Amino acid sequence: MGKENINFNSVEENQTDDFLHLASVKEDWGGDGRGRMNLSGRRTAISKEYVPRQYQFFDTNGVPEEHSWRVNGMPDNVAFGSRRLLTWHDNGASTSRVVIPRQFEAPSGFFTSDLEIFVLKGAIQVGEWQLSKHGYSFIPAGVRVGPWKVLGDEEAEILWMENGSLKYKYSLDNHLDAKLSGFIPALDSKLLPWGNTDTVQFVQANKKWLRKDSNGGGVWLLAILPHYDGKSPMIQCYNEEGYCLAGYCDIGDHRFVKDYFAYGPSFITSPWHRTDDGSLFFIRVDRDLSQVATVLSYPHGNL
Repeated sequence: MGKENINFNSVEENQTDDFLHLASVKEDWGGDGRGRMNLSGRRTAISKEYVPRQYQFFDTNGVPEEHSWRVNGMPDNVAFGSRRLLTWHDNGASTSRVVIPRQFEAPSGFFTSDLEIFVLKGAIQVGEWQLSKHGYSFIPAGVRVGPWKVLGDEEAEILWMENGSLKYKYSLDNHLDAKLSGFIPALDSKLLPWGNTDTVQFVQANKKWLRKDSNGGGVWLLAILPHYDGKSPMIQCYNEEGYCLAGYCDIGDHRFVKDYFAYGPSFITSPWHRTDDGSLFFIRVDRDLSQVATVLSYPHGNL
């Protein structure tokens, strides 16, 4: 992504920004935004307007690819990547599938919004840390990271999740008000233990936490075991995003396979889930699912 350059914004100029003091956006299920995801009220690649209480899923390979993509504020000599925009909100929050080329290098700096990254393919260097396939990082707004570069002989493919209107600012240090306590530099999910899920609807599944929010929601991997049968639809009283990494799961009359993506707004009735062979998903949820009545079995209707 480019070399360090004295022509970028100075550190002193960066400290005058007030982007870290913006009020949290309330979640549409009644939360206060402490989960720092802004999953409420999103538009999707298959619906240009927000549709409440409607489960949406689609093949990300069929989403139009935006070439010449680069984070706003990065220097001109940083190589362009490409992006498939999956979901977004008017406040700037978005989830994308991003490809960055082998020649990609960028100087150290910070972002003006929280950023989550999950590596789907390839490997990247972020400062002194490396993230390879299924590696995860949470970079709070104002936390200085980098320099960045792609490692090896293949491009890197990443789920790129912005919590708001995100820009890059050159810096040799953190913003004075950066929330360093939430920083997850580089997490190798392959080294994490599997644990139990939080709901009775997924007793035939295992879970790996990647990040847990202060409100109990967060980010995890979900392994649905072979011969899983959810038996009935579910009412989900929270917002959710899911990306299939391997295997398949039949959801209603549709088969959810590798590279498929789902957005579930709060209070949807999610169709009956079942699989013979099992599957692996990357999941983001903005509420604590261990709380009573956040996930409700709902055997009525032909869903």
